[in-house]
Amino acid sequence: MQVKMDGIISILGLITLILDGISSEGVYAPPTVRIVHSGHACNVEEERYTERVYTIREGETLELTCLVTGHPRPQIRWTKTAGSVSDRFQDSSVFNETLHIAKIQRHQGGRYYCKAENGLGSPAIKSIRVDVYYLDDPVVTVHQSIGEAKEQFYYERTVFLRCVANSNPPVRYSWHRGRDVLSQGSDKGVEIYEPFFTQLQGETKILKLKNLRPKDYANYSCIASVRNVCGIPDRRVIFRLTNKTASPSIKLLVEDPIVVNPGQTVSLVCIATGGEPPPTLTWTSVSEHLPEKSVLKDGTLTLPAISSEDAGVYSCIASNNVGNPAKKSTTIIVRALKKGRFWITPDPYHNDDNIQIGREVKISCQVEATPPEELQFSWLKNGRALRSSERMVITQTDPDISPGTTNLDIIDLKFTDFGTYTCVASLRGGGIPEISIDVNISSTTVPPNLTVPRGKSPLVVREGETVELECLVSGKPKPIILWSRADKEVPMPDGSMQMESYDGVLRIINVSREMSGSYRCQTSQYNGFNVKPREALVELIVQYPPAVEPVSLEVRQGLSRPVPMTCRVLRAHPSRVLRYEWRLGSRLLHAGHFDTSDETEYSVRSLTRDGYGEYTCDIINEAGAGRCTFLVTGKAYAPEFYYDTYSPLWQNRPRVYGYKLQWTQMNPDTVDRIMAYRLGIRQIGQQRWWEQEIPVEGPIQKGELITYNLTELIRPEAYEVRLTPITRFGEGDSAIRMVTYSAPINPHLREFHCSFEEEPICMFTQDKNDNFDWTRHSAATRDTKYTPNTGPSGDRSGSKQGFYMYIETSRPRKEGDKARLLSPTFNVAPKNPYGITNPPAYCFGFYYHMYGKHIGTLNAFMKQKGQATSDAGPVWSLSGNQGDRWKQAKISIHPTSSFQVIFEGIRGPGIEGDIAIDDVTLEEGECPDPPSNHIRSKASFQVTHIWPLCPALAFTLFQGLSGRPRVGDQARGANERLMKEGRRKRREEEVQKSEVEGHGGIQEQVKKMLLFSLCKEH
Repeated sequence: MQVKMDGIISILGLITLILDGISSEGVYAPPTVRIVHSGHACNVEEERYTERVYTIREGETLELTCLVTGHPRPQIRWTKTAGSVSDRFQDSSVFNETLHIAKIQRHQGGRYYCKAENGLGSPAIKSIRVDVYYLDDPVVTVHQSIGEAKEQFYYERTVFLRCVANSNPPVRYSWHRGRDVLSQGSDKGVEIYEPFFTQLQGETKILKLKNLRPKDYANYSCIASVRNVCGIPDRRVIFRLTNKTASPSIKLLVEDPIVVNPGQTVSLVCIATGGEPPPTLTWTSVSEHLPEKSVLKDGTLTLPAISSEDAGVYSCIASNNVGNPAKKSTTIIVRALKKGRFWITPDPYHNDDNIQIGREVKISCQVEATPPEELQFSWLKNGRALRSSERMVITQTDPDISPGTTNLDIIDLKFTDFGTYTCVASLRGGGIPEISIDVNISSTTVPPNLTVPRGKSPLVVREGETVELECLVSGKPKPIILWSRADKEVPMPDGSMQMESYDGVLRIINVSREMSGSYRCQTSQYNGFNVKPREALVELIVQYPPAVEPVSLEVRQGLSRPVPMTCRVLRAHPSRVLRYEWRLGSRLLHAGHFDTSDETEYSVRSLTRDGYGEYTCDIINEAGAGRCTFLVTGKAYAPEFYYDTYSPLWQNRPRVYGYKLQWTQMNPDTVDRIMAYRLGIRQIGQQRWWEQEIPVEGPIQKGELITYNLTELIRPEAYEVRLTPITRFGEGDSAIRMVTYSAPINPHLREFHCSFEEEPICMFTQDKNDNFDWTRHSAATRDTKYTPNTGPSGDRSGSKQGFYMYIETSRPRKEGDKARLLSPTFNVAPKNPYGITNPPAYCFGFYYHMYGKHIGTLNAFMKQKGQATSDAGPVWSLSGNQGDRWKQAKISIHPTSSFQVIFEGIRGPGIEGDIAIDDVTLEEGECPDPPSNHIRSKASFQVTHIWPLCPALAFTLFQGLSGRPRVGDQARGANERLMKEGRRKRREEEVQKSEVEGHGGIQEQVKKMLLFSLCKEH
């Protein structure tokens, strides 16, 4: 017997080794994406030939959720494309699963993309087009045309009523005169048509009234409709046409232009002089926006404390939707003087920039004046008024050539002409301060010269310092100095192309390496001599420490392993690097000088506990040091929670629930073996953490799925779970996730599971056209007084407190009565973007209990969109007593459109005919044959690898077996379904029951049962 058991163990070990060798990547999987909606959609057209369209009414809430699978958990990003460059998705992207837009506007329609990526394979992308529906109030405009004059009388007068409304979808119009509907052909004097071209936005419908008649003077209604799509009501506008209907006319009670001084209050008065109905008056400015301080009341625009920024053209517009709007404008001019400058021009007939006795010299003075025609100049010499004469010629330059400029020409300069000349600029009428400019003419008045001080070029500074570039200016008067880049066309430090300096110094704060180069200083003609500009060059050299990589790097490594570290120089100035220093903390490890290489390496041959810490490499030149930092640690990487667990939440007690927590370990081989995990759990809203350690036996493989069941969680509370790996080094990085309680329902998920534990029963509904209803019950509350020999004694898991659905067949029910239970509607996503050519497969499963001598029939239907319940044929049916036990049914279905599943229970001939169902599931893909229990913690593997072992195992088992193998629970690597545990317990109970009842051939039955179960589960 021992030899036989050894053989069994050997074969089981062989199975384990084969399973371990399959798929080293484990549960790692590239992302998949699906978009579902939960907002205020008024229509969703599922996958069409080219796109999926989500229709929503303007002002409602758009909510799209991106459902993803894949491990590690994919990162999700929502983006949008639109028709115009300006219509962007808030100039950013949304990085969470749910896209929520409250009060959506029409410009937010477009195609939205959900992109998920986790570094495995290509990113998964799905899109949906959001169509925003809206209907604006229609607007009626009236236009008139008058026929040709004949004998001084007009023989025809035609009126056009144009109705326009912005909408999506396209609008339909109807015209009414009073209460009568107008249509084409209903009245010879009426014509209704659409124009070939329109510059107005929106659909247009024109009502033409030919040769006006008395009855045409009436109330006209234009009704705009979008056929009540999305519940959008029709919009109506009424226009009253009379024999006084006329386009507007206006009058401005102001001058044009209006010239004012700064600080004054200006009132612009506009009145309507005609128009029926009375027109509406509005004001606009050339800048499109009126000043913030402006006040508009009854056609009068008031601008208090006006400034130069408020100057411009202001227009009054009158509109009553008849004819063209009336518009009249006026210009506001705010008086001002600014920017006074001067320049001295030596005698242009001599090739000499100096002022000399006996030659001509010209002094020019310039200001900016508003309005320019009010500008006036006067000249003073040494404070006394100067008048134009033969030798002192005062002129004013042509405004088109040099506006706001006056010149003083001194002919045949004499010693007596030396002195201070003053140019005074003013505006006629006063109110604006004068501008005075003094110019000194003397024997010391000489043209400028520029030099760079000794030792100021080239100028060497270190990055981050403040530097002053200097040009010495000689001459009198000293001109303004202009600084610019001489080596390339790039802006100066302040962002402009030129910077002004009155003392010849350019000051740069926090100089950067990009500022290295040549700078030009040159004289300006203003406030100096009008001669060829003088210039000089200053070279700026910015030194900076070496730029290195990596700046910071974390290195995770286990004990006794090598750790190589390399620090590389990217750039530096001066480029000649002097030396490097490697340190651990403050302890010097290695130092040296660079040769021709641009990198240095330091290696730890065998890592010890003392070797953990922060390693630094300083690479040093004259400007400073660049540092590479390596943090060598033995911390384990964070675990990666697995979010694709099938049915992770279960409920077997009324007030608590359990949760199957699963995860993989990121890079488990990088550091020392993980010995345990510290599990922390905290109820949301509470401060206290509960912690415990989960021991780990043996090394963890990459991609291995680890399972731990959380129990005694209080319904409906949510919890924060923290998981931290522990090695010999200590605690590693933690991962945190939320565990929330919810009824296991979602008709859009790829996996649907309903155990009827909650009152909403997973959005199942009762059919209104059957004879009676299904009932939600638990064995603990069910009354079995009258029907003791029918119905289940617990839910599918065996719990007395668990709930299920059943049909109660007691009176007044009679034979043939039907009860139908309808699932929520499930959406079908085609694999093919051009439609469903190969319908997707789903595995529809449920547990049923049919015990009693009067059992009738249980049918399961699949009802597709547009199909009547009566037209749906059963996909599964069973009749008669099946024994006092729960059994599972699984059916592969292939819907081609949105669908529901329906359970129909039919009463049999008597009261002992209760039929129950529980644990309804719907999964993508064909039903497995044999059904898979996924007993390994790694990725799915090919079943064909296992089946060849079953004959060998069968041979060993049938040689003789006196006991049952015991399936032990494991805290790690046990990716077991709760259903498997339930099946195991039931098998043991049935075997024990058979042994008690003394059935014959018990050894053979046990052997066959165990063999079938083991091979089926593999």
